[in-house]
Amino acid sequence: MATESRDYGKEAVDRHRETRGKVSIAPKMKVETLDDLSIAYTPGVATVCMTIHADKSESYHLTNRANTVAVVTDGSAVLGLGNIGPEAAMPVMEGKSILFKGLADIDAFPICLDTQDTDIIIQTVRALAPSFGGINLEDIAAPRCFDIEDALQDLGIPVFHDDQHGTAIAVLAAVINALLVTNRRIEDTKFVFAGAGAGGIASTKLLLDHGAKHVILVDSIGIISRDRTDLTAVKSAMLGTTNLDNLSGGIADAMRGADVFIGLAAGDMISPEMVTSMAKDSIVFAMANPIPEIWPDLAKAAGAAVVGTGRSDFPNQVNNSLVFPGVFRGALDCHATKVTTEMKLAAAQALAAMIVEPTAENVLPWSLDPEVARTVAKAVSDAA
Repeated sequence: MATESRDYGKEAVDRHRETRGKVSIAPKMKVETLDDLSIAYTPGVATVCMTIHADKSESYHLTNRANTVAVVTDGSAVLGLGNIGPEAAMPVMEGKSILFKGLADIDAFPICLDTQDTDIIIQTVRALAPSFGGINLEDIAAPRCFDIEDALQDLGIPVFHDDQHGTAIAVLAAVINALLVTNRRIEDTKFVFAGAGAGGIASTKLLLDHGAKHVILVDSIGIISRDRTDLTAVKSAMLGTTNLDNLSGGIADAMRGADVFIGLAAGDMISPEMVTSMAKDSIVFAMANPIPEIWPDLAKAAGAAVVGTGRSDFPNQVNNSLVFPGVFRGALDCHATKVTTEMKLAAAQALAAMIVEPTAENVLPWSLDPEVARTVAKAVSDAA
């Protein structure tokens, strides 16, 4: 188990209070003379406005729109904190915004909505879309997050729910290299997901798109099986491609004999005995934050060959911060209107390929490596 040598919570509050948050706006044009003012604002700006009025695509060239992303949340599923509301969600959205800027030079704006009504969120994002080059949906609870993202795919700009697809891309990249380390083929590998929310569903779908054949999803009730009568429509739809043997029971039943465990659920929910029951040289990605489903030292002692978490203080951090800056950089650069499955697969493969010789302690690059966003961006742009 990790020991906390510093009180990062207290330090974070102190630092945020000192700086009043993490983001600000900096001008691109100087306004120091009357001529500067006449060009940046009135009267010159009127001609800029009418140029865009005549051709809306000029908004990508005459304003900052082409380099902007709205980070939109309703505060209903923030980190592992749950439904804490829009005001309390703002620090996370600001945090994403500085990662967008620092890693991909994208100007991102946190937008925290005081509604959790699906239709109102959809309408609001539609109304905001002309101001942005892309929309990053964030920390919106399942199953509403699926409906919201699906409804906005016709906006003409990329709409990407990072909790789904950023997670899925990072998971697939980690899996690709972990399978190399343990000498497995994806089509023969048995996967178990703890957590059937946004990240679990999307990660399962992307694994299947990459060639996985044997996947079991487990939610807080138990294994997602055809015997369940309490499933949401989204979970029921997954039964066409997962749990083909219709196994029932709980997480311990699902893990018995499995090759890979992927946790997107709750801390301390997996016992060493469950890991021991898995196949030899198992792979464990315990990604719940801040407390993983099982601590890495316990998983290794129980027989896991490759272990990763969502945390930065252990090897193999599987985190969507590896993904979203590069995905949006690539999508904005090529003027993509959507982030397609092909773009997601290309991003995962490029991310995995950054580790030339994967080892049990190194299946993914460091999230703050500036080459990560550039590599992912190129892969996404090339696949568009």
